[in-house]
Amino acid sequence: MGDNMKKLLLLLLIPFNCLAYSKYIYAPASNIGIEVKSNGVMVVGLYKVDGVSPASDAGIEVGDILTSINDNKINSIKEMMDNINNVTNIKIGYIRNNMEKYTNLKLVRENDTLKTGMYVKDSITGVGTLTYIDPETKIFGALGHEVSDNFNVGSGNIYSSSVTSILPSRKGIAGEIEAKYSKDDILGSIKENTNKGIFGKYEALLDNLRLYKVDNPSKGKAKILTVLDSNTVSSYDINIIKINKNDKTKNILFEITDKNLLNITGGIIRGMSGSPIIQNDNIVGAVTHVILESPNKGYGIFITNMLEEGEN
Repeated sequence: MGDNMKKLLLLLLIPFNCLAYSKYIYAPASNIGIEVKSNGVMVVGLYKVDGVSPASDAGIEVGDILTSINDNKINSIKEMMDNINNVTNIKIGYIRNNMEKYTNLKLVRENDTLKTGMYVKDSITGVGTLTYIDPETKIFGALGHEVSDNFNVGSGNIYSSSVTSILPSRKGIAGEIEAKYSKDDILGSIKENTNKGIFGKYEALLDNLRLYKVDNPSKGKAKILTVLDSNTVSSYDINIIKINKNDKTKNILFEITDKNLLNITGGIIRGMSGSPIIQNDNIVGAVTHVILESPNKGYGIFITNMLEEGEN
């Protein structure tokens, strides 16, 4: 047998496994505090000054990440203001859709103060749910309220948190989980923030957590795991109505059938994002969205989509 044939036979005999994540993962479902500091300064709103909108006129849009002022790199609002320093015309470097761009912005004076016409943030805090931890790599995935998926992560942490109260959802208005978290109790560091979740390295101890097999969902009965009181993880019944393999995040359409959950929350609420979806004792997804017109219904992402994103 020739060398080339031997090599081909060897390749055929070696099993190929494209999954880098573990087949069994932890699904803590715990409420967490989230703090993300940006790599740059994020534009979160625009406003007019004396009838004009200087930022809008310069082509700046909400979601842009400002990275430099007059060719000086900035990572915080303080650095941004220090570099403006009473200059009426500034050159701004920014990132949009992963592309670096530049523009010139003319500031407008109002009441002896120069205004940019931009509302900006250099950090975001919120609460969410810890969806999974890979027992082998210690990579975690979570989803959080108030954390925009286009917020460019410079650094960040997740913290232990405790639910203090619930604001129920009603038609047209999403409720939310109110919680308090301790910056003295860091659970992990955030490395990535995307439309599929927040991902990073879990650094705390892993005690008394159950392993769930990773699986694909099907239509029918399932459960979500979530925290609605203090630190207690509870299970609630749902029904999976539809499976969509063609969307990035809205893969699972479901309705809440658990009367206890509906009585407490009125449906899906903010801060419940990331709650693991369990079917036949396997983890199949995580809650992502509430349908405002029918808050008893919501969407979930395939857990495999989150795991693949976490490995990137």
